[in-house]
Order: sequence, then C-alpha cells, then structure tokens
Amino acid sequence: MAAPTVTAPSAGLALLALDVLLLALGWPLIAGVALSPLPEARQPGLLPLLMYPSAFLLFLYALGLYRRDALLETRKSLGRVPIAAGLGGLVASTAGYLLPPPFATAGTATLFVATALGLTPLGWLARILVFTLRERGAFRRRLMVVGAGQRAWEMVWLLKREGRTLGFDITFVHDPTMGEIDPRLAEDAVSRIVPASRGFRAVAEEIGADLIVVAPDERRGMRMDALLACRTAGFPVFEYHRFLEKEIGRVDVKRLDYGWLLYSDGFTFTMVDLVLKRALDIVASATMLFLTAPFLLVAAAAVRLQDGGPAFYRQERVTRGGRVFRILKLRTMTQDAERHGAVWAQAGDPRVTRIGRFLRRTRLDELPQLINILKGDMSFVGPRPERPEFVAELATKLPLYSERHLVRAGLTGWAQINYPYGASLDDARSKLSYDLYYVKNFSVLFDVLIILQTLRVVLWPGAGVR
Repeated sequence: MAAPTVTAPSAGLALLALDVLLLALGWPLIAGVALSPLPEARQPGLLPLLMYPSAFLLFLYALGLYRRDALLETRKSLGRVPIAAGLGGLVASTAGYLLPPPFATAGTATLFVATALGLTPLGWLARILVFTLRERGAFRRRLMVVGAGQRAWEMVWLLKREGRTLGFDITFVHDPTMGEIDPRLAEDAVSRIVPASRGFRAVAEEIGADLIVVAPDERRGMRMDALLACRTAGFPVFEYHRFLEKEIGRVDVKRLDYGWLLYSDGFTFTMVDLVLKRALDIVASATMLFLTAPFLLVAAAAVRLQDGGPAFYRQERVTRGGRVFRILKLRTMTQDAERHGAVWAQAGDPRVTRIGRFLRRTRLDELPQLINILKGDMSFVGPRPERPEFVAELATKLPLYSERHLVRAGLTGWAQINYPYGASLDDARSKLSYDLYYVKNFSVLFDVLIILQTLRVVLWPGAGVR
C-alpha cells in the first residue's frame, strides 16, 4: 500500500520561512555595511541588532502580508513591504535610542535607513518567489470530500466565496446511500466525482489526498470502518464543520450543527487565561491612553468647536454576561442624531458630521473607550458591544447570538479585522460567525495577534470597528 503524501505547506507559512531565511542571510551583510564607519567601540551588540529584522517581521504580519488576500494580490503585497520596513526601522530605532542597555545602540539613524532601504528588497524577493511557486501550483492541496450532495456543494461555495478553492484540487467520493448528487456539482466542469465503491482509502491513495472531509447529506449506512482505515493510514480526516472552521476562520452560523458544537473543543476559559487577558488589557490600554492623549485632546476640541455641542457622549452597550454599561466615545454625529430613537448606523450616514467622518476614518473616536477598558467594562479584544435594543432584536433572529457575551466586549476583534462595515441582518450574522470563532478559540496569544492586525484595518479601512 502506498503511504499518504506529505501535506503541502500553506503559502503563508512558506513565505514566513522564506522571510526568516533571507533576513538571516541578508541582515548581517546590510548592517555590517551600514555600521562600518563606526569605530569598533561603538559597534552595537547582537541583541539590539536583532530588533530591526524582528520589528520588520512583526509589521509584515501586522499589515496582513501573510494573509490570504495579500498572497492573492501581488501589487497589494509588494506595495506594503516598504511600509513594513519603514515602520519596523522606526520602532526599532526609537527603542534603541530610548531603552537602556543591552537594547541601547549607536547608529540608530543609520540602522533605520538600512532597514527601510535594505530589507525592502528582501521582502520583495521572498514574495516574488512565493508568487511564482504559487502560480505553478506548489501550494495546492489535494482534498477528498466524502459526499457530493447539497452539503458538499455548500462547502465548495463557502470556500469559493472566501477565495480558498484556489488552493485546492477537490475530488468527491459519493454513494447513493449518502443522498442525491447536487446538480450544481454534477454540472461543474472542474468537479471530479468518483463512486465510493472504489474504496475511500484507495481513492485517497490514488490522488495523494492531503486531507479528507466528511460531508455527506445522509450519514446512515456510511462505512465508518473505511474512514477509520484512512485515518490509521495517516490521512487527516475532518468533519465538515471542523474543516470549515479551521479553513475560513469562523463558525458557519447559517448551517450550524448543534451536535458538533456541543462535542467540539473550545468555549473554555481558565483562570490563568482570564488573569493574563486582564493584565494585557490594563498594560495595553494604559500605554495607548498615554501615547494618544494629545491626539484625543485635539480631537475633542475640534468636535466642541464645530457646533458648540459636547465633545464626548455616553451610550448604553452590552458586555460580558449581558451586563449593560455606558460606553464613552467622541461624538461624531449631530446633537439630535437620535431624536426618533435608536437607528442602525449606515455607511455614509448623513447624521455623521464633517469632523465625525474624519474621526471615524482614523478611529480616533474610539480612543475614549480605553477608559472603559481600564474600568473593566470592556477588553482590548472581543466582540464589539451593541446597544441593548439591537441585542434584544438580534437574539431573537440569530442562533447563539447571546454566546458572544461569554467574554467582555472589545475595542477591536476578530470580526473587525476580517469583515467590512455593515449594518444589515446578514452583516450581523456574518460578524457573529467571527465572534463565535473568537469566543470558541480564545487565548491571550490570539488577542495579541488580533491587536497587531488592527494596524492593517486602521491604515486600510476596508473593514472597520464601529
């Protein structure tokens, strides 16, 4: 029997590995040339020198350059590399200037220029190599789907909508006991459907499946022993919902299976997790409040001068456990914006003032919420807090909507860095799917990664906090 093939690495991981390799080879040469005029006594040590490529990698991630959309759009990806190099050089140089030894270093201005100009070509080279390999099919994975009915089609449709089918070669294995073949799959020229009578393991070995997804419309009569044979032969086997959650980073609320959700991992919060999360909230919010205080004061003065109304406003929102609190924000709408009651905010809302549009676009209107975080009403990361009126309405229309209140509401969140602005019921359902994924997979590391990627949303507001 043939052994299963080694799973192809994802393009994002391959790109990260290539970035690290090129930096390890190129940065010593770049730094050596840049610092050669300095006398030996002033040459920086290894630790401060490592801050520069490390900061570059950090900003590559923060600007979304390992995300699927950047890997599919060459121009977007290459255009952001110089920004990552410039920001990385600026942060590392500032740290080298302000911090005490062993992080302090001489030649910070020189190293900033070396980072901005020297690391940009390395980032470009890594991406051009990965883009070239991707075009030649290097990162495509071979997916075997058990079933070819409506559920299998819905899975393919979701993958297509997320742009994921570009990385898969899909073979469907079907038997009449699993239900009818979906006509949309039958008519799809690129869909390959083979009979289950050939054997699950035989088909998996023939195509060299990287993973198997179980997605029949009808499970009764399905050969579980045949699937177990695939699993013990080394082929990863995923249930439909688990595969989609892993692949698209959200819980499919529209096709939710409560049984799967009941027995799957997640929705657990240890005391250590909660303490670390609170510590992260306090440190991050206090630091940001200190750094942004001048901008906050100028913005508040601008709001006040525009129409003579109050600079700040408070509004009831819902946080962990369904508790209602009063959120603090800079006012971005006219003073009589809700004279007819609570209304969903819309893109291009006429109630938003001229100053308010700028504050929303730059996210400055959200800065007062740092005080809510320090008070414990909110967290730095979590589902965005909604108004009690909207929560009551959405809880009756969307399953599991109340489960988003298992954690504190957040200033930023998984939904905010993945989903564009929207205020319809469908938008609420889509954002809920990301919120549930966050709650289900909560960790402090996940919070840190979301905070980093929030920079991308601020600089390129295709998706936004509201």
